[in-house]
Amino acid sequence: MLLRRWALAVVLVVLVATGGCGQPEVEVRPPGDGPVTIKVPGDATSIQQAADAARPGDTIQVAPGTYGESVAIKTADVTLVGTDRNAVIIDGGGLRGNGIVVTAPRVTIANLTVRGFNLNGVLVTGLVDENGGLASGSDGYRRLDEKKFPPLQGFAVRYVTASNNGRYGIYAFDSQNGVIENNYASGHADAGLYVGQCDDCNIVVRNNISEYNAVGYGQANASNVVSVVRNRFTNNRIGLTLLSDYQEAYVPQRKALIAGNLIADNDAEKTPEQADGGYGIGIGISGGQDNEISKNLITGHPTAGIVISSSEDIAPLDNRLTGNVARENEVDLAYVATERAPGSGNCLDGNDFSTTLPTGLDHIWACPQGGAKASGEKWSQPSAPRGVSFRDVIKPPEQPQLPEAARSAKPAAPKLSGKETSLPAEDLWAKYAHPTP
Repeated sequence: MLLRRWALAVVLVVLVATGGCGQPEVEVRPPGDGPVTIKVPGDATSIQQAADAARPGDTIQVAPGTYGESVAIKTADVTLVGTDRNAVIIDGGGLRGNGIVVTAPRVTIANLTVRGFNLNGVLVTGLVDENGGLASGSDGYRRLDEKKFPPLQGFAVRYVTASNNGRYGIYAFDSQNGVIENNYASGHADAGLYVGQCDDCNIVVRNNISEYNAVGYGQANASNVVSVVRNRFTNNRIGLTLLSDYQEAYVPQRKALIAGNLIADNDAEKTPEQADGGYGIGIGISGGQDNEISKNLITGHPTAGIVISSSEDIAPLDNRLTGNVARENEVDLAYVATERAPGSGNCLDGNDFSTTLPTGLDHIWACPQGGAKASGEKWSQPSAPRGVSFRDVIKPPEQPQLPEAARSAKPAAPKLSGKETSLPAEDLWAKYAHPTP
């Protein structure tokens, strides 16, 4: 009797371990030779089950509900779309790492909410191991071997709400030819939106709202060209950063277009603390080179509207600031490059700045020739107030739905230039953001 019980226990353990080996898999994909729509929960019981069954060209359509899962999409040309942006919720519950991870080309994520993950809300990356999983170092802080891990080609993240995730809301890393548009991000301990480690990126970040994060938008070693246009970066600790960083590949950062953005009141205290202690800054350029900063409205910063600095021995070079309006900042533009890495070639044209540090930069840096090689002023940032946990940041307001016309848009970045943008209004995208305290 005892032996029989032991044998039965072994059988049960084997069945559990093998997941019912030998049993036919449930077919969740509707029949059809061409692209089909897989409905969750109608056809599949989970989003991941639908993603595993999807073939190139398929759409995964998710009905309202809270889905306690992480989702990995490893099949090219798949669209994951919610039927209601505010009611289709992928929830990490404070227990899971990443929300949605895309490691296949030309995938679109749209019209849903991703919240409560300990790492990233949506991660798009080419850093994939031989088994199709995330390679070691996929947290973004290990130097990328660009030959071993070629960049993912083509992606779109549209009309997604990312909130209260431990690191980034929407994060494109080792990826090219993509678009991040019409999203909302809040409550992130690093950046609400982030583009990192790509050369010849060809990525567009437009029409987004990013508020109540440590940083509204971050970009490190992502170059040629990332276009950041007509976004609302408000009520963060820092509005926007362009960074050259030796921890990552493709040093230095260069050739970004930052145009037509509202960057205001980035001194919110009830936000996660920024890792470097920055606070009250609109735009921070650290070792960035050959960037175009054009027609942005930068207002309400108790430290500085724009700060241009060195990053270790990487100098800020050939950055062009044209047609920007800055007001109600402690100083509108501060140039604080170090003696170790003094910058040159930075130029100003047609900006509305009341104060600069050092004084007279609008004359010293007149375009087209810009300033000669020089270090900046000695400067120390004021102490930042104590922050809060990313889990405790104010929850998002209701957000607009994906328009029918955008449902068939391809995951490719349009070509943009600073000439196509204009100075934003003070209420840019305000109807979908929290009121400024």
